[in-house]
Amino acid sequence: MSASNHMAGTQQVLVKRISYEAERINSYELVARTGGELAPFTAGSHIDLHLPNGMVRSYSLVNDQRERHRYVIAVNRDAESRGGSRFVHDTVKVGEIMTISLPRNNFALCEQAEHSVLIAGGIGITPLLSMIRRLVALGRCWELFYAARTRAAAAFLDELGTFRSDAGLHVDFDDERAGRVFDLAAIVRAAPARAHLYCCGPLPMLAAFEAATADRPADRVHVEYFKAREAPATEGGFVVRLARSNRTITVEPGRTILDALLDAGIAANYACTEGVCGTCETRVLEGKPDHRDQFLSEEEQATNRSVMICCSGAKSRMLVLDL
Repeated sequence: MSASNHMAGTQQVLVKRISYEAERINSYELVARTGGELAPFTAGSHIDLHLPNGMVRSYSLVNDQRERHRYVIAVNRDAESRGGSRFVHDTVKVGEIMTISLPRNNFALCEQAEHSVLIAGGIGITPLLSMIRRLVALGRCWELFYAARTRAAAAFLDELGTFRSDAGLHVDFDDERAGRVFDLAAIVRAAPARAHLYCCGPLPMLAAFEAATADRPADRVHVEYFKAREAPATEGGFVVRLARSNRTITVEPGRTILDALLDAGIAANYACTEGVCGTCETRVLEGKPDHRDQFLSEEEQATNRSVMICCSGAKSRMLVLDL
């Protein structure tokens, strides 16, 4: 695999500070290796961290988008993790040089909305925190519903308490509920018709949010997945023709399209390998993909114009890709 392709659009940063934010959650302040400004970003953006062990993981930027001297990410040491968060917690040290991608935003804030309702579960607070900073800077009306296991496991509570929200800051902890449930459907029902709604958190919360917002205009409902919702397509048994390099690759059962391309020495951009970040999006010239990603909307998937090669498969015998 050509490393340069996989590392396209990267920059080197220095780990300036590591801070404890909550149980199992640390924040990492990253600055330009040579000093000076970093590339601009907007609220809701993430960066990919290229870890020394070869993993690439995406993390939301939590700081104010007006800050050009630093990026701040927060990493939850996840017991269910495939190793990325554990590696960051156990090995990344202050003073270390790290390779990151340029910021990308798949979870953009609508700055013109007359009201924004933000719903966070656990570490899902991270992209919403930068949105709150932006809404405060713009003087916009917003409210936050933040659910976590316990107060001690909720990152950035102190800081959130310093923001003034006309509509309110609602925190909800599993161990303080006394029989109540976190009623996501009620939160959505109570939101003004013209409000923009944002949700980031664990998969059950996102599923409940999507069900509760099903009858709202799609352009006012925003969701960010950290994890794949379904298993990747590894049924295999089809071929991929690469239009630009004029090669045909067989995708065997048990392998993804990305696996097959990398095995054949073909350079392909990828990061999360879960169909969440959009890095591996590839144009489809012919054939019908079996979409398994969380990045494309249902409408975009239905056009079959592109496919996430890290997790999606094929419903046709052949896929012709623009590679």
